[in-house]
Amino acid sequence: MWLPLVGLVVGVVLGLLVGVEIPLGFVKYTAIAVLAALDTVLGGLRAQLEGRFDLVVFTSGFVVNTCFAALLTAIGDLLGVDVYLGAVIVFSMRIFNNVSFIRRDLLRGLAREPEPVRPAGDS
Repeated sequence: MWLPLVGLVVGVVLGLLVGVEIPLGFVKYTAIAVLAALDTVLGGLRAQLEGRFDLVVFTSGFVVNTCFAALLTAIGDLLGVDVYLGAVIVFSMRIFNNVSFIRRDLLRGLAREPEPVRPAGDS
């Protein structure tokens, strides 16, 4: 449980210490990649809370969603149309949907009262 948290802290610290400038031509692709990553992480968290997490589905979902969104963005750039906005809208809807399910699951878990302990012999 502590290893992902250490990785997160190390990643945030490195991100704050290392100044990376993204060329203007790649801003759309970076936005799509961030949204795909956030969607995948929240979908994985939701699946974990529901007890149906699968690492293969998680990994393939990230790769396929990111590649397809990047492909849509590239095609849109070639056509001169902002097709990437469709991917932004879909990823945003999925992110909000996953956050709402996660919130409900967590609230449902907090709202449950523990069952009283029954003495031995009671049925």
